[in-house]
Amino acid sequence: MVHLSSKEAAAALGISVLTLYGWLSQSDAGEFEIRGQPVTIAYYQGGQRGQGRIRIDAQEVERLLSLMRVKPKETRARKRPQNKSALQHITTKLGRPED
Repeated sequence: MVHLSSKEAAAALGISVLTLYGWLSQSDAGEFEIRGQPVTIAYYQGGQRGQGRIRIDAQEVERLLSLMRVKPKETRARKRPQNKSALQHITTKLGRPED
């Protein structure tokens, strides 16, 4: 399994390292979203107190990239507007009143 440094992961995602750190912080707080969907980022942080270097699996970076991918929506066939008559607001029968 290939682990990427934060610099390599950020480059693969096309973002800055500071943005990646922001994403990780938001993910830890449960506030991170991609395209309106909540996302949790799995990563490793070494050190005795969790202050060491951040490492992210290459598969996790690929997963984030796939979540960021824009997929075109299907277009619905729209109905053509119908021509409305000029007298559409008249609701009574037209003509001479009958006695």
